[in-house]
Amino acid sequence: MYYVHHPAYCPACYYNTYWPIRQYPPADPELFLQSANETKKLMNDANVILDKLAESKEFDLKIMEAAQASDQEEVERLIYSLDISSEVDITYNPDNLKLEFRSSVSEDDPACCRLLIALRWR
Repeated sequence: MYYVHHPAYCPACYYNTYWPIRQYPPADPELFLQSANETKKLMNDANVILDKLAESKEFDLKIMEAAQASDQEEVERLIYSLDISSEVDITYNPDNLKLEFRSSVSEDDPACCRLLIALRWR
């Protein structure tokens, strides 16, 4: 570990104050690259859902009515009927719908990527 003198932190003890410099491993963009690619997949699935919500008042009404009736199975059925491949945590209340898309690049790191969409209807 390397030490560096930081007189600004202790002006009275100018010659006696040393603080360690944190050493980081060399940068490796591989996981970052994989995370970006996984997130693009999540965004594609999110776009499928958002396109349907933006073009179909009937579909919107079905989701809203199921959510207001606390029918979790129906809300999930409707969302997954849109042929998406991502895992989605679906939460709602009488005012809004939240979709959290999740993906991983390996079994060792099960939560590398998340995309959260929150939509209000009231």
